Amino acid sequence: MTTIWQNLSIHTRRLVIVTGILMSIVVIGMQFHVSSQGDRSETYPKGFRGGTCTIESDTLLIGYSAYFIPDDYEIPEDALSAMAAPILCGKIPGPGLLSITIDLLYPVTIREQPVALTLFREVDGKSGQPLLSAPAGNYHSGIISQEIRIKETGEYIFRLSGIDEHQAEFNLEIPITVGTEWYEPFIQFWPLLLLSAVAVFLYNLRRMVD
Repeated sequence: MTTIWQNLSIHTRRLVIVTGILMSIVVIGMQFHVSSQGDRSETYPKGFRGGTCTIESDTLLIGYSAYFIPDDYEIPEDALSAMAAPILCGKIPGPGLLSITIDLLYPVTIREQPVALTLFREVDGKSGQPLLSAPAGNYHSGIISQEIRIKETGEYIFRLSGIDEHQAEFNLEIPITVGTEWYEPFIQFWPLLLLSAVAVFLYNLRRMVD
């Protein structure tokens, strides 16, 4: 490889180096070309605005946010050192108390229609027994708030259902994942590792050129 590199012209060498840098930038940029959940989902969530996930179905657009407090959390004596409950979309670190807020954004007329709420756990792709079941009700303010204590890790679905102004049934499902894989905390650092690898490569490449 050293012989091949030495046989290249100086312009070709520069082109190879610049191409390598640009490819690294593109690969790192792909890491951030994702949804607000860190995946490439085209259906959930639709976006991230003002700290709230926006989720859309064929008939409904909502804003969704959640505050999470873990089961092992203890209130400190110093209130200033209290843990900030993060705003989450659909990934929860572990079991605990989940406070959900849903904004009925569009159409506005949905605020005049009864909306029912259901939370259930998915097991092997099948719906389990409802952990929360709120009967259909009108939310004229457009805001739905619920507090749920989740005791186990796994996949959950929070479902909104009802009948719209055209007397057509609608369902909107919000997937919630409780618990994380062992490798997930390290994913955010892979761009740094990639940059380090590129830096080492370019350093060795420069030594070869010299």
